Formats: sequence, C-alpha cells, structure tokens
Amino acid sequence: MTKQDWNQFIIKNNNSFLQSWQWGEFQKSVGRKIWRVERAGVKALVIRQGLPFGKNYLYCPRGPIGSLNEFLKEVKPIAKREKSIFLKIEPDAGFSQNLANFKKSLKEIQPSKTIILDILRPAEEILFHLRPKTRYNIRLAEKKGVRIEEKNNNESLEEFLKLAKMTAKRDRFSLHPKGYYKKMMEVLGEEGIARLYLAKSKNRVIAADLVVFFGQTATYLHGASDYHYRQLMAPYLLKWQEINQAKKLGLKYFDLYGINETKWPGVTRFKKGFLPDGGQGGGKEVVYPGACDLVFNPLWYQAYNLARRIF
Repeated sequence: MTKQDWNQFIIKNNNSFLQSWQWGEFQKSVGRKIWRVERAGVKALVIRQGLPFGKNYLYCPRGPIGSLNEFLKEVKPIAKREKSIFLKIEPDAGFSQNLANFKKSLKEIQPSKTIILDILRPAEEILFHLRPKTRYNIRLAEKKGVRIEEKNNNESLEEFLKLAKMTAKRDRFSLHPKGYYKKMMEVLGEEGIARLYLAKSKNRVIAADLVVFFGQTATYLHGASDYHYRQLMAPYLLKWQEINQAKKLGLKYFDLYGINETKWPGVTRFKKGFLPDGGQGGGKEVVYPGACDLVFNPLWYQAYNLARRIF
C-alpha cells in the first residue's frame, strides 16, 4: 500500500488527518512505533504509547475505518507481542459498531466535541452570517492594523512556541515538548500539511495558529495569543484568514477542533462565534463517541488509572 493509496482511502471515508500516512510518519519521527493495519476493507493507524516502568498501550485515533472485529483480529496479536496493557480507540463521528467489550475511558486524547464549518459558500456570505460580535471583532482587528502572515520557518515556530507557553500558563493546560512541534513542522510542514499563521501588530507577533490541511478539511490544531494585546482581537482575524486560505485551496470544511463549555468556556465561546447566526446552515457541532479502552491486562490497567488520578 503506497502513501497515495492509503490517503485516498482515508479521504474517501471522510476520516481525519490523524489516520493519514503523514501522521504516522510524524509519530515515528518522535520515537513511537506504529502499525498501518489493513485487513478486509479495514484500515487503521495504530500507535504505541509509552508508559512508565516499560509499559505501553496501543492507540487508534479517529479509527478504525471499517469492521471493528476485523481490526481487532490484527491488533490483538500486536498487543500480545508488545505486552500492551490496553487498546484505546477514539472513533470518528457516526461510528455505531458494538463496543460491548470496551470500557468507556476517563482519558480522552482527542476532543469529543467540535465545530465543523462548511466553507463552500462565498466568503462574503460566510462573513455576513457569522455571529455579530465575531464579525465586529474581525473588522476591528483589521481597523487596528493587525496583519496575518503564513510563515513556516524556524523563527516563526519559535514565536508560536513563545506564545504557546504564555497561553498554557494562563489557561492551565500542558504542552508537548518543544521537539514535538519541531518534528511536526519538519514532517508535516514539508508537505504543506501543517502551516503556521502569525498575527502581527507593528511587527510584533501577538497571536499564532498551527493549522493542518488534509483531504477536504483544514483543522485548527493549536493556537496561542498574547493576553496583553487582547483588545486588538487578533485571533478573530487570524481564524478568518485561515478559513479564506482553506477556501482558496479548494477545501470544503474548517474544523475548529474541540469545544467544551465546562473545561474551556472562553475558547468554546470564541469558536461558537464562527457558527452561522440564526441557524443559517454552513456549520454544526459534531459529537464523537469518545475514548474507549479494550483491556488486556486488568491489574496494570487498574494501576494506570489509579496513577492518573493521583498524578
């Protein structure tokens, strides 16, 4: 199976960049073992995730694609060889197969709810139907002289990471190590899949996003901003320009990638502002099945969950 054939299958089945050939190569580049499972109309990228004490679990993001039973026939022998504690799957939306042998997981890696915008309509029409506050803030950022640039070099990545550290501290979430993002840009950026967008005010970077382009969808994967310049509303213009870039590339959808009113109320309000106002169509909230674990070693699985609660 070639890279092209693999990706064509993934795209045809409306699946995520997380099942793309390139995402597998990126995972290998950060030291993780991967398998591309193929069997009787089934395809799935499976990633080995390391744990303390030499333990591990297997992870299938936004998969499998096809029969779960056929998928498990391939994965169970892998788990046995690798001495994996469990298999975690986070299926795509619309997955309706029997998960009776799986446990609902307390640990989700991908967001279980998102907003996906339909961006096929003319830009003027999309802008007209945005929530009034969002439309106002886009225009305010333009009026204040905020400029948007796409820059995928090391200097731009450093600017993004500097803002990401500030944002993580402010919003109390953790980041991947610096090397993770560098490898992402090396592997995915080289093929134009991962791109960095910077918002500038008087040549100072005040907001930055990392967006992934795969198939018919652009996905807002990571974002960061300088709180001291919040009155310039740069993230609104940044997102609007990213949507326009996706349109220019002929894409159909823009995934705002993760909402949660309880965990991220501010971010969720911001993202919901890009939904068409008054039920005009052109976007919707999408709910995924969430994370489910198939346990191979109950004792170590119990220890894993206990350690997560403590630490």
